[in-house]
Amino acid sequence: MSVSAQSAPAAERTDLPRRRRTRSNALVVIALTLGLLLVVLVSAGTGSVHVGTLDAAKLILGHLVPGMPWMTDGTYTALQDQAVWRFRLPRVLLAAITGACLALAGGLMQAVVHNPLAEPYVLGVSSGAGVGAVLVVVGAGGAVGGLSLSSAAFVGAAVATAAVYLLARKNGRIAPQRLILAGVALGSLFSAVTSYLTLTTEAQNVFSVMFFLLGSVSAATMGSLLVPALALLFALVVVAFNIRGINAVLIGDEAATALGIQVDRLRTVLLLVSALLVGAVVSVSGSIGFVGLIIPHIARITVGSDHRIMLPVSVLGGAFFLAAADLLARTVAAPTEIPIGILTAVVGAPFFLWIMRRDGASKAGMDR
Repeated sequence: MSVSAQSAPAAERTDLPRRRRTRSNALVVIALTLGLLLVVLVSAGTGSVHVGTLDAAKLILGHLVPGMPWMTDGTYTALQDQAVWRFRLPRVLLAAITGACLALAGGLMQAVVHNPLAEPYVLGVSSGAGVGAVLVVVGAGGAVGGLSLSSAAFVGAAVATAAVYLLARKNGRIAPQRLILAGVALGSLFSAVTSYLTLTTEAQNVFSVMFFLLGSVSAATMGSLLVPALALLFALVVVAFNIRGINAVLIGDEAATALGIQVDRLRTVLLLVSALLVGAVVSVSGSIGFVGLIIPHIARITVGSDHRIMLPVSVLGGAFFLAAADLLARTVAAPTEIPIGILTAVVGAPFFLWIMRRDGASKAGMDR
């Protein structure tokens, strides 16, 4: 028997696990996509104005595709149309985009600092955004140039990012540990400023401040989707062009450098992209924690550490998770609405502890 004939079965046996893994990863992506679509439709149809899930789908389709007969034959009232298109759909879409941005930022941050416990808010970006937003709420808008609440939050996030970036540089390079320490220190400082502003403002402003700091997408409009959606699109393009380098840094800076990767440049780019994602979503949805921490871990446990599949799964998983959390936030205690940040913490903290205890924690990099 020839050598080539003997090697063929061996090659097939080697390719079999790879094909199975590819099929399994594809099924995960399909399941998350379908789950996200279902949550969007259920959320669009749920509320005080009764609209079924199928009816919500038809109303959305009617706005996207002109000429649908049910939009003009009186099948649905104007109130039902407005409830779905103007209020519920923008809200669930903003929740999904916010979750996708936070999960992607978390995955990138963990790659940047080689720390499985890293997450977007460790940089103090959300705390900086909170200061900018609170200045507007308490009536001190002059301190941020008279900007709107979302614009002031974005400016605060940008200032925090710049400060952390400058403090983390050592000998012209970004040091991951200094990045963590600078983020924690500045985050504490910004949180102290926010607390002071909250305590010294008028009583009627306190609720608005607390609701923003705990996170909410209740004020979403189609216009408010633009900035975070563009930030997410830009980040995905940057990640696509740098995916080889992101995978290379998993094996260490020296090995990545030997492969021709400019590690410090890559780290700077990923840091700035992560800050852009967090600043974009905090400016419109407030501070929402744990999404960027637990979702990338779940993605690694499910599909492995290859960022070519792990990051897309994180994006879809973050979108699904936060869209579902928002649906619960506005229905579980109706008519009272729970800030979405409370739900993500209630779900995220125990789940994260469970992940650390299970055997799959080593796959997520928690035992390093």
